[in-house]
Amino acid sequence: MSKKVALTLAAVMTIGAAPAAEEGTLPSLQGTWRMEAAYERHADGSVTHNYGLHPQGLMMADEAGRYSIQIFRPDRAPFRSGDKTTGEPAEYRDAVLGSSTHFGTVQIDPAHHQLVFAVEAASFPNWNGKTQLRDFTYRDGLLSYAVPASASGNGTVSYSIWRRIG
Repeated sequence: MSKKVALTLAAVMTIGAAPAAEEGTLPSLQGTWRMEAAYERHADGSVTHNYGLHPQGLMMADEAGRYSIQIFRPDRAPFRSGDKTTGEPAEYRDAVLGSSTHFGTVQIDPAHHQLVFAVEAASFPNWNGKTQLRDFTYRDGLLSYAVPASASGNGTVSYSIWRRIG
């Protein structure tokens, strides 16, 4: 095989492994994504950052649509005892509210322009076994999706922004 053919074949295989989507097209979710930002927009228009201004997060999806997401507030305080079984109520609260994890399967619903997460298990047990729909955008290499207003009816919508890193 000539060197030119080999290089062309390698380029095509690389492009096919994790296709980049242009604005207005649907992205491939396959790969590893790093969290760029997370914030909450409240009904009154105010914005908060429950995971801090620079949250730590990783989303991974495989070719079969199986995914795993972990999000952490980077400034969570360690438990004073050094043992998570003997934490104080405030330590447990901060640990839980400063993290979000879930896994299952994800697919894109092109008709509704939504991500469909079939959650197997989550750090928030109310999501276990549930389907979560997320309106999304993909622009300038960033995947952004909205978690609909909570069941409490307070009108808060949470946003997660991800950049593919692999």
